[in-house]
Amino acid sequence: MKRWMHAHIGKLWMGLVYGFLFAPLLFLVVFSFNSTRQDSRFTGFSLRWYEALANDSRLLEGFLVSLKVAFVSATLSVVLATLAAYTLVRYTQFRGRNVFTAMLNAPLIMPEVIIGLSLLLLSVSAQRSLGWPDRGMTTIVLGHVLLGMAYATVVIQSRLKDMDRSLEEAAMDLGCRPGQVFFLVTLPNISQALLAGWLLTFTLSFDDVVVSEFLSGPGVTTLPQVIFSYARRGVNPSIYAAATLLMLVVTLAVVAFGIYTARQARKSRQ
Repeated sequence: MKRWMHAHIGKLWMGLVYGFLFAPLLFLVVFSFNSTRQDSRFTGFSLRWYEALANDSRLLEGFLVSLKVAFVSATLSVVLATLAAYTLVRYTQFRGRNVFTAMLNAPLIMPEVIIGLSLLLLSVSAQRSLGWPDRGMTTIVLGHVLLGMAYATVVIQSRLKDMDRSLEEAAMDLGCRPGQVFFLVTLPNISQALLAGWLLTFTLSFDDVVVSEFLSGPGVTTLPQVIFSYARRGVNPSIYAAATLLMLVVTLAVVAFGIYTARQARKSRQ
């Protein structure tokens, strides 16, 4: 009897947790198809807010800006994170290692408001002294790379620690130079971690508001900034439609990554 109660209490608790996490998302999806602007009562099915979204130039421009920023930021973050993780894992003893590790981990625990404000002051000082960079897409990308690199390094570093170093040693015994070992042996073996880090940093960059708010300039506004500005003025169901489409894209990306990792795992077992 006790075992039965424990099993069902665990399932009930899990159901409550999932309901708490996903009920607001389900509410948002349902009311993106509402026929009126009311957010307390569903009055009928309609696609009018998706049509309004297609005609909203601010949301569409913000989406394109966010897409460009997230793609560039994720790519640069993974490249820099790979170099940083490789240095920390393969070269365990070098002067300044503790300082380097602390600098990499600082964005993980530092409030984004502090990061955004400090980057704003830095960019303003650099622009006044050097004439570059102007506040806009470049400064947003640099800010997102700072955040994304910290998260991607954690993912890639854990995979490098688990990688069998005998593969690299065997390649060097067969005549490969260190650069060839890195590109032909190391990178293919950590490809799943690279993809996971890229998806993580892409998502973090795409939905960032705080850092983007500090670093954006005239004429450059990301999609989360547009949504936030709309939300401050009241309920706009077009935001629900945009958020629903974003959730759909993220879900498809996660499913695709799951299928890819499952196939790679089957290949490695064969």
